[in-house]
Amino acid sequence: MLMSEEKLEIRNTIFGLERRIEETHTAIQKYCQGNTRIMPDWQKLERDLISFSGRTIMDAELSQQLDRVLHKFQNRKGIWLRWVEDVYQRSNK
Repeated sequence: MLMSEEKLEIRNTIFGLERRIEETHTAIQKYCQGNTRIMPDWQKLERDLISFSGRTIMDAELSQQLDRVLHKFQNRKGIWLRWVEDVYQRSNK
């Protein structure tokens, strides 16, 4: 595979993971608002991120993009956990 093709594949994967973060965020928000009964599988997304981040990325820009996406996931995960905790606390009252 040519280096540019490999970079394109990595870039597309990173942006795909970021898109999944956004979709999961929206799905969890709907779950917490009671608009859906199925809790999204954010843990699979986390496993995919961990698996992908184990790759060695030689391109500095792509590495920074991955770091940004990982940071975004960690921030959103904290939000999701707070939302879910609030839902369960409300349901127990």
